[in-house]
Order: sequence, then C-alpha cells, then structure tokens
Amino acid sequence: MNLKRPTTMLVFFLLSVTILSGFAFQDLAYAETGMSVSVNADEGSTTISVSGHTSVGNNDITILVQAPNGNIISIDQVSPDANGDFMKDVQVGGLQWNQDGVYTIGIKQGSSTLYDFSLSVEVTGGTTAATSVSDSTLESGFGEVSPIIGGTKDISGLTITDNSVLGSTTISISGHTDRTNTDVTVRVQAPNGNIVSVSQLTPGANGDFMIDIEVGGQVWSQNGMYTIAVQQGESSSYKDSVDVEIVDGAIIPEFGTIAALILAVAIISIIAVSAKTRLSIMPKY
Repeated sequence: MNLKRPTTMLVFFLLSVTILSGFAFQDLAYAETGMSVSVNADEGSTTISVSGHTSVGNNDITILVQAPNGNIISIDQVSPDANGDFMKDVQVGGLQWNQDGVYTIGIKQGSSTLYDFSLSVEVTGGTTAATSVSDSTLESGFGEVSPIIGGTKDISGLTITDNSVLGSTTISISGHTDRTNTDVTVRVQAPNGNIVSVSQLTPGANGDFMIDIEVGGQVWSQNGMYTIAVQQGESSSYKDSVDVEIVDGAIIPEFGTIAALILAVAIISIIAVSAKTRLSIMPKY
C-alpha cells in the first residue's frame, strides 16, 4: 500500500494556496495613519518649537499662529522629511506679539481632521511661559497602503463595510467618518441604474454609523449587483461604495477575485495531481 501520494498532493495543494495567498495580501503593509504634534517653549524664551510626525510624507504642513484677540499673526509651512518627521521654530517678538495672553498654534496638513491640531502657548511681556503640550491621532497597524494620487496621499475620511449575511433579506452596512457634524447620505442603485432607495443618517460622536436596508418589493425584483453608495458632501475622500448581489430577493455576499482564484487553482491542482498519480480512494494491495 502506497501512502505517500496523498501526502504529496496535500503538500502541493497547501503550497498553491500559500503562494496565491501571498498575492492576495501583497497590498497589505505595516501602515500609519494620522499625525502627532508637540509644542514646547522654555520659561522666558522667545522661541516656540513645533515638532511632530505625520503618516503623509509628501504634503506640506501649515503652522498658523493666532493672537489672543483672534488675529492671525504668523503663517508658515514646513515639509516633513523622508520619515514623516518635521520641526519648526516660531520666533516671538515685534508688535504682533505685544498682547499678553494665550496664543494658539494651529498645525494643519490637508483637509482631514486627523491632520488638524490647535495647541496653546502663554506669552507675557514678549516671552513665553514654560510650555510642553502635545496631541496625536497617529495609529499604526497592518492595513492596506493608500495610493498616491496626483502627488498627494489619498486619505479616506469615510469608509464603509458590508456586513450582509448569505440568504438574508437585509443589507447591513456599517461605516466610519471623521466628520461627525454632517449627515451621511445612502443611495442604492439597481443593476439597471435606477435609484431604488435614498436615506440619511447622523454619525455618532465617535464617527461610527450603521444602516440596515430591507430587500423586497418591485424595485428589488431584478437579479444582479446593487450598488450601495455612501457620501458626505462632494469630496472624494468622503465617498465610498460596495456592491451586493441580489438573486431571487436574497443576498449573495461578494466573493473576492483573489479568493476565487485561490479556490480555482487549488481545485485544479488537486485534479492535476490526482490524474498524474492516478490517486485512488481505495488502497491497492
């Protein structure tokens, strides 16, 4: 009885799946999102040091100083280095700094609130109080690296996920946005292009939102892909969509291309090895 052939086939199958799984996760990397900033000044100094780190290395950072009366007294820009680190010294002095009180240092990169900070420094008699303040939205982890589009990293402010269950008649969508003060519009488009549903919802204080969309009625009678499009305003960073397949009034979750490829090649591998080795279920004596 030959027991080696099934083992050989299993090794070949696992190797095929492992190789293709590598392709499936080739766009995943240890990625950062957000920014961390610090503002420091010594007691009696005339220099305010602004420093930080950003996940977007190819966008300039704007540093804006606002006087106690609300006037903008200084605007400057700094470019992060190859590691995403940056530093800028702001000099205190002149008539624009003659007010005693709290000066606001605004640090901003792009339009996302993840890259927008305001920190304070007290100035009295033209010199600073001892200051060491910081803030951060920086997060790290394994995720898909955002592409560079037009020389600028595409920072998505709104994302959604399809949580629908096979065979269900309810499309369950969850999402997150960094704009918590603007309603989210949800549109459903049928395979023929008709809009079958439009609704609005308000994200929670943490930016999370969720909506259940019931499948049923004449407008859902077509079989095919229905597009769930979610947006806040007109910016492309605040638009996202998913496709959900409906067949006979029930949901068929999307099956990824890479996953389908892995399954197809794995099946072909089994068939090919089985044919080559003439593998038999019953052992031969």
